[in-house]
Amino acid sequence: MDQKHVALNFSQTFSGTLTAPNTTAAIGAVEGTLAPYDMLLGALGACLYATFLEIVNKKRLTFEEAVIRIDGVKRSTVPTTLETVNVAMTIKGASKEKGFNQALQLATEYCSVYQTISKVAEMSYTLDFQ
Repeated sequence: MDQKHVALNFSQTFSGTLTAPNTTAAIGAVEGTLAPYDMLLGALGACLYATFLEIVNKKRLTFEEAVIRIDGVKRSTVPTTLETVNVAMTIKGASKEKGFNQALQLATEYCSVYQTISKVAEMSYTLDFQ
């Protein structure tokens, strides 16, 4: 079992910190802070990329940079869970395009955060090259 933990510390307003083993981040609703869904979508992107990278490395594919944009739409009814999520990944400087589509498709299957969010939201993804 791989145990994870973070700590959160808040004032009486929605202003606080998230402390993880490797860093601290400001939480809130003002400039320079992360809101809850910022962290959720960020966790999705980080998990998906880490999983994608493992697969790409096994396939011995090379590239210079990956840019990921994640757009989510929340439901208007309570609880306001995500209704749709789209992950748009752009690969820059790929040695070849073959193999990347399968790597991303497999990453969506193996990324635990992607799978967790898919229980409440319609998920989609796109892959482009530059």
